[in-house]
Amino acid sequence: MPAPLAPAPVQRRALADFRADRRLLVLVAMAVAIGLGATFAAWGLLALIALVTNLAWFGRFDTGMTSLAAAKPSLWMICLPPLGGLAIGLMARFGSDKIRGHGIPEAIEAILIGSSRMSPKVAVLKPVSSAISIGTGGPFGAEGPIIMTGGALGSLFAQFFALSAAERKTLLVAGAAAGMTAIFGTPVAAVLLAVELLLFEWRPRSFIPVAAAAVTATVLRPALFGAGPLFPFAADPALPWWGLVACAGLGVAAGLLSGLLTRLLYACEDAFEHLPIHWMWWPALGGLAVGLGGLIEPRALGVGYDVIADLIGGHLALEAVLLIFGVKAAIWLVALSSGTSGGVLAPLLILGGALGWLIGMALPGHPGFWALLGMGAMLGGTMRAPLTGALFAVELTGDVHALPALLAASSAAYAVAVLLLKRSILTEKIARRGRHITCEYGIDPHEFTRVADVMVRAVDTLPGTLPVPEAVAVLETGRHRIYPVVDGAGRPVGLVSRADALLWTTEGGHEGERLDERVSDAALAVVHPDDVTAHAIDLMLATGQGRLPVTDPESGRLVGLLTRKDLLQVRAAFSRAEVERQAYLARGKVVQDA
Repeated sequence: MPAPLAPAPVQRRALADFRADRRLLVLVAMAVAIGLGATFAAWGLLALIALVTNLAWFGRFDTGMTSLAAAKPSLWMICLPPLGGLAIGLMARFGSDKIRGHGIPEAIEAILIGSSRMSPKVAVLKPVSSAISIGTGGPFGAEGPIIMTGGALGSLFAQFFALSAAERKTLLVAGAAAGMTAIFGTPVAAVLLAVELLLFEWRPRSFIPVAAAAVTATVLRPALFGAGPLFPFAADPALPWWGLVACAGLGVAAGLLSGLLTRLLYACEDAFEHLPIHWMWWPALGGLAVGLGGLIEPRALGVGYDVIADLIGGHLALEAVLLIFGVKAAIWLVALSSGTSGGVLAPLLILGGALGWLIGMALPGHPGFWALLGMGAMLGGTMRAPLTGALFAVELTGDVHALPALLAASSAAYAVAVLLLKRSILTEKIARRGRHITCEYGIDPHEFTRVADVMVRAVDTLPGTLPVPEAVAVLETGRHRIYPVVDGAGRPVGLVSRADALLWTTEGGHEGERLDERVSDAALAVVHPDDVTAHAIDLMLATGQGRLPVTDPESGRLVGLLTRKDLLQVRAAFSRAEVERQAYLARGKVVQDA
């Protein structure tokens, strides 16, 4: 058998606010290339969706986006969506089952579990299956598929180079953000979506390349998709003094609807799981529900960008909004739970917009303004991304004046959603596969805790000149299991344990030897008092040492000892800060300045 590889050396960290280096520039250059590819992929996906839509519904070869409002109710409307679902089921069964669903959970899973590696099959089959699904009437958006497709392009590009899993993650997310920017023209929201849902960190190494990819897509977008917001809107209502309270109230309603939709979606998914047929046939059944819904309201089919524009513009009657809201929600839940391919952002925009429009009828101002707030709030609550929800709505419409109201609505929806449900519509799917994800970001306490704050200062040591038999006696009767061995200047030369004493006793013949002749170790890992404990953990993992001598950086003298128990105390202190509550100014207590 080959010899095990020696652990890689751990470089001492230079203390700084950020751990970025020149390799960041390489990632930025790669992200720009990925941004180019993802933008053209987004253009191709929309063209393919339009082509399938025109061929399937109107019998013409055309890549211009078409509303299904003009589709005539007929037997073909019932048959076409199931045929599209059957095609997707076959592609998933014999191609890749990763194309099932709305794309973002699969991207998260690839990042957290798959070392950010995606297969070429996904890059090809996901956009094709999504185009078939949406083009044959599926009530989905193109953003989830393009996030998955752009992520796959970024991952495939990264796999041609010697990169770490963290660097591959950055490029995967760069492709996803670029694709979303190309579809919607929302670079800031795309980067925030990456931070809130995909990166699971906020570091220069990941943030800057993702932003570079989104900016690249922004530069290319006017030539491929046209300039300006996707849904231009400008309404600056003179809200009364209680206006922001009303905005937050709308957010609460959106949060409640978000929780209801999430529960209904997974209840439908559980119902499909109990069917006595293979999951390959489920999308066809979901397509049947879509076709029946289309008979009731054809505008509920497809992407529905025209519906979003009409909701914001206030061009719909009350009966039409109610009908679209009910039918869209029903067919979206059934179709998505069946495992077909499609995104969630556009349906959530329609449902949130309809909710806001309906509530806005009782509130002052243009109904389109409240529809806009409903869209942002629905995204913030359902996807647990309040900043993304607020900025997404602003960039979609260009209405910057609505930002305070959007922040109030999306934050309220987010608060309701996190209190009602343990997981979001995205992470619940991953949790059902046995994977737990935490979406709360925080600074690792080991990144700012110094070794000097937790080390043992009064250290019992053994001199290197001590004869081995005497050292064995100390180890057998002493209170510690391991002792540092120091030379005449107090510098550590090794560690000695009771296991060593037992071995020496069993071997015998060490009567004339000194302790430093047995344990002297030139590769002994040490830390300094000003090192952060995160560096100490890295050393322990690389060397297998459970204890690290702490030395003065100038003289090399031993000044302390760091153990694994000491490192656990850092976590314990952090946990106590989260749960211990104390009123320092109550009952006459006074806080003294340090």
